[in-house]
Amino acid sequence: MLKGEPLKLSLAEALKDAGGLGGQERRFTALAVRELSRHQRLLDLAARTLGHAPSRIGLLEDQALVRYVLWRRIFCGANWARIGPEVKLPGPVRPRTLKDDFLERVVMAPLAEPPLPESVPDRLATRYSFPTWLVQRLAELHPEPVLEAMLAALDEEPALHLRARPTGSRDEVLARLAEEGVAAEPVVLAPGAVRVAEASHKVFETRVMREGRLQVQDVGSQLIVEACRPIIEEGGGSLAGWTVADVCAGAGGKTLALADEVGKAGRVLAGDRSRRRLAHARDRARELSLRHVSFPHPLPLESADVVLVDAPCSGTGSLAREPDQKWKLSAKAVAEFHTTQLELLRELAPQVKPGALVVYATCSLLPEENDTVVRDFLAQESGFSLEPLAPVFGPERAALLCDGPFLRALPPRVPGGGFFAARLRKGPGPG
Repeated sequence: MLKGEPLKLSLAEALKDAGGLGGQERRFTALAVRELSRHQRLLDLAARTLGHAPSRIGLLEDQALVRYVLWRRIFCGANWARIGPEVKLPGPVRPRTLKDDFLERVVMAPLAEPPLPESVPDRLATRYSFPTWLVQRLAELHPEPVLEAMLAALDEEPALHLRARPTGSRDEVLARLAEEGVAAEPVVLAPGAVRVAEASHKVFETRVMREGRLQVQDVGSQLIVEACRPIIEEGGGSLAGWTVADVCAGAGGKTLALADEVGKAGRVLAGDRSRRRLAHARDRARELSLRHVSFPHPLPLESADVVLVDAPCSGTGSLAREPDQKWKLSAKAVAEFHTTQLELLRELAPQVKPGALVVYATCSLLPEENDTVVRDFLAQESGFSLEPLAPVFGPERAALLCDGPFLRALPPRVPGGGFFAARLRKGPGPG
């Protein structure tokens, strides 16, 4: 991962190559990798405080090793008696120049509280291990208490959230999970959302999961799917029987949820520029026997009642789940995302039929990718209007989820990450 590979990909390949690991060992490995990336800035500060700056350690593998022992010491409260056996692997297993006595000193040496910068953005960026430029930008949008709570939420290992699938109800799914010894609870912000309250991942071995009654999906993603519903009554209407196009379907998380929304009488048309991710979405739809999901190319947008554009973005709202991305982002990259997102909306605008709804969504916290994209699009495409999202969610939830006409799901108020959505309605054509 330190050599540039995405965390998910490098972790999956390493676990595949390792082989022979049990479920608990695999989960610990995945957690440790995410934690080293998540807290990298603070761990490197601790290393410098001890006189072992990463820049003085030649091998990337050894830099990671120092971060690991410091993570076990600082965040897990482990001592050398516990950490030592974990890192005493024979040389051929892994490139290594650091001796065990060096690592023992890193764990046992007194560690003074490192001095933090005085400015609020710099202090919070250091404390929660974020790039300074990103925290400075967020500090322009949120007061200090809100900003710190947001960063703290994005700095934690996220809980496992799922969506209860038809037929039946969330209460029935929760009751069946309880029968199989899995502690879970409803998330009131989304009607099908379930939070698993224990970390063993036993939920994946349950009958209710094997029957396809549960799908892993963040709460914010579930809210974006809900934002596609028609406003027939306060609290939203039903998509049953409608045709929905999922333009940036990716691996199909929202595609599957939309398929449940439209039912067998409706249709979901899914597409994505990544063939690999779309192949995964196709496999998932086949496993669940969702025959009303298809993957035509090009997408016939003119036949869709609703078009979901879950646009490629910086992913700043998903950094708890993909912490390596924060070290790859830059202000320049965010500006480039803005250009791509606006071009995507403008490209599909003439293909959408009059009266259709376009839902634009991201998992970004930055207005450059959210509000600004929508307003720039409306300034350039006079045939579209902005619809408020509050009526979809009803007054109680809208008070927590909506900012003006937009869905703005921000952590920690909304568990699992930050998401944005806007509803754009195409007006009738001339005459």
